[in-house]
Amino acid sequence: MNFPKRLLAILTLLPGLAFANEGGVALDKAPDRSNDMAALQRGAKLFVNYCLNCHNASSMRYNRLRDLGLSEEQIKANLLFTGEKVGEMMTTTLNPKDAKAWFGVVPPDLSVIQRAKASGAGSGSDYLYTYLRTFYKDDTRPTGWNNLVLNNAAMPHVLWELQGVQKIVMKEVADPHEHGKMTHEFAGFEQVVPGKLDKIGFDNAVADLVGYMEWMAEPAAQTRKKLGAVVVLFMAVFALLAWRLNASFWKEVK
Repeated sequence: MNFPKRLLAILTLLPGLAFANEGGVALDKAPDRSNDMAALQRGAKLFVNYCLNCHNASSMRYNRLRDLGLSEEQIKANLLFTGEKVGEMMTTTLNPKDAKAWFGVVPPDLSVIQRAKASGAGSGSDYLYTYLRTFYKDDTRPTGWNNLVLNNAAMPHVLWELQGVQKIVMKEVADPHEHGKMTHEFAGFEQVVPGKLDKIGFDNAVADLVGYMEWMAEPAAQTRKKLGAVVVLFMAVFALLAWRLNASFWKEVK
């Protein structure tokens, strides 16, 4: 049976991603795409093409993408690959039993992965943004890939065609905990094979993808924030009126 290339996109988009600070890796700040409809649309396209082959987003319906300014015709023509109607949930065609047999684990649902990965080290968006950009070639791993944020990550580099192939560069430094001993420290990445996108283009693509995953985790977030501002303003005006009314009542008593 022939499987799509991106079927290797697997496993656990970050199943056990430990906090980045545990591995000594600082999280990069993810660009804010929350109010950029064009970026969120590009992110939705990347999600459908590179993530939905193995992962579900079972809390999200395709027709909710209309909130991103897409018409039903656009959704059907460009994004509806695993269903027949725009009212269906965003689910993968990968059978869970097959996934368990092939990979040893059923790929997790990504509906709220952005919120689930938030920690003291940074937001869930920061985590995903850093993780997806720090894959490097490692021939000792079964998938041929490793990750700077999650050492020995089970997930392969699904976006490698866009980013290209990079290898990790280490430098030898003095061990701060043991005098006279040397240890290795991360010094950066070296591009081995160029991808379809340059570094800036790839970083922007990942930012779009992460932005979409942030939106998907709470599609009503922007509405909630706007409503919250209105409520706070109302309460401030109400508090001012109550204060002046109280002063007027007690004026005669005094």
